Amino acid sequence: MRRLNYTFLITFLLTIFSCNSKKPNVLLLYMDDLRPELNSYGSNHIISPNIDRLSEKGVQFNEAYANIAVCGASRASMLTGIYPGKDYFIDHKTRTDTEKKDITTLPRHLKNNGYTTISNGKIYHFLNDKWQDWDEVWRPYAFDNPEGIEPIDWWESIWKDYQTKENKDLEKSKGIGPAFEIADVNDSVLIDGLLANKVIKDIKRLKDESSPFFLTAGFISNHLPFVAPKRFWDMYEYDSIILPTNQNPAFDAPKISISKSNELRSGYLDIPKKGDLSQELSKKLTHGYYATVSYVDHLVGKIIKTLKDEGIEKNTIIIFVSDHGFNLKEHSQWGKYTSHRISGRVPLIIYDPRNESNTNSNSLVELVDIYPTVIELLGLNKPNHKLEGKSIVNILKNPDHKNKSHVFMKNAKGYTIKTASYSYTEYLKLKGNRQLIDNMLFDHVNDVDETMNLSNDENYKNIVDSLSNLLHTKYKSNIYGL
Repeated sequence: MRRLNYTFLITFLLTIFSCNSKKPNVLLLYMDDLRPELNSYGSNHIISPNIDRLSEKGVQFNEAYANIAVCGASRASMLTGIYPGKDYFIDHKTRTDTEKKDITTLPRHLKNNGYTTISNGKIYHFLNDKWQDWDEVWRPYAFDNPEGIEPIDWWESIWKDYQTKENKDLEKSKGIGPAFEIADVNDSVLIDGLLANKVIKDIKRLKDESSPFFLTAGFISNHLPFVAPKRFWDMYEYDSIILPTNQNPAFDAPKISISKSNELRSGYLDIPKKGDLSQELSKKLTHGYYATVSYVDHLVGKIIKTLKDEGIEKNTIIIFVSDHGFNLKEHSQWGKYTSHRISGRVPLIIYDPRNESNTNSNSLVELVDIYPTVIELLGLNKPNHKLEGKSIVNILKNPDHKNKSHVFMKNAKGYTIKTASYSYTEYLKLKGNRQLIDNMLFDHVNDVDETMNLSNDENYKNIVDSLSNLLHTKYKSNIYGL
C-alpha cells in the first residue's frame, strides 16, 4: 500500500512539474495590408474594440515597420529574420523555398524544438512555400479542389471572396471583379470567418497536448477586394468618412516615388486606369477598407476569447502584426510597395502573460526583429544562420528603451533608412553599379505626412550625406549583393 502511494505521489509530482515546465504557446495573428489605422493607435473613427483590449494587455509598438511593403517578400523576410536583398525577397512572387531554401525559418526552428506548428490561412504568400516546416498547412477551400487542379492554383483562383452570383460570375468569366462588395452573409461564411473557426477548433484540440503550439491565423480581409459582412459596413456612415489631407504627391517628389497603383487600377472593375479617383469612389473604397478592419477585429476577439475560455490565455504569447501598410489615396496612391511611411508602417502588438509592462512604445522596431524576439521569449537557442533583426524583449520589459537608431526598408528600386526624425530614400538602378536615379528626404518631426521632399534643400545636405553613407556601408550587401 505504501509502495502504491509512493508511486502515485511521484507520478503526481512529475505531472505537476511537466505542466509547469511547458513552454508558452505562441499565437500569431497575421494581417494582410493592415495599416495601423486602429482605435488603439489614435484613430478614433475606427471601431476595433478587441484589438484595443489586446493593446491594453500587451505592448503596442507605435513605430514598427515592414522591411519591404509587399506581401510575399515581407513574409519571407519576417519568417527568416533576414533583410530583403538585391536578388531575393523582391516582390509578392517571392518563394522562400527557392530563394533561401537552406535557411531555418521561424516555424521550422520551433518545430525542431518540440513545438506543434500549424499554418492557418495566408502566412507565406504561396500555400506550399516551405510547407515541410509545418505539422499542418490549411487554407479555406484549398484542398477541396476539382480533380487535376493543384491546391495552390485552386486557392489562388478563389481568394477574391465575392458572395453575390453576379460578382462570382464576373470573376470566373473575366478574371476580374469589383474592388469592394457588401456581403449580406453571416460572419462565418467568408474565408476569414472559416479561418477563425478553424483556429478556434485548433485551440480546443491543442490545449491539452503535451507539446506547446505555434498556431497562426493569416487573415486576408484587409486586402483588395474589400469584402466584409454588411453589418460591418453599417458601423460606418459614408458621409463621415474623411479622406487624407495629403492626397497629392509631396512637393518636389521624385517622379519614380509615385506608384501607378497597378494593383487597384489593373485588377478591378470600374477603376480608372489613369488619373485621379473621384471623391465618391475614394470614399467608397475607404469605407470598404474600414469595414474589413472591424470585421477582422471581431474575428480576433473570438479567437482570443477562446484562449481565455479554454484556460490557456495565461500560457500563450500573442503576436498581432501586419505584413505592411497600405495607401488610401495618400500621395495620390492606392496600395503598397512604395517607399512612403504609410506603406511601411505596421501595427505590432505583443502580449506576453509573464510580462508586467503594458505601456505603448515609440521605439523603432522592424519585422526582422520578430524571429529573435520569439526565440528569446521561449528561451531557445539561435538558429544556424545569422538573424539580422534584434530581439525587442528589452523593450517589452521597458517600453522606453531604444533598441536601434534606425530601420531599413527596400521597395522596388527604393532603399530607405528610417530614423526617429527622418526618412531617407535612394532610388537606384537595379543593374550595373546601382547608379543613383533620385532621392527623397522627409522630416518626420515636422512633416510626418511627408508632404515636402527636402533632399535638395541645402539646409539638409549633412543629413542626406550622413544617411546615404549609412545606407551604402551598413547595407552594402543588400544593395550590391555579395
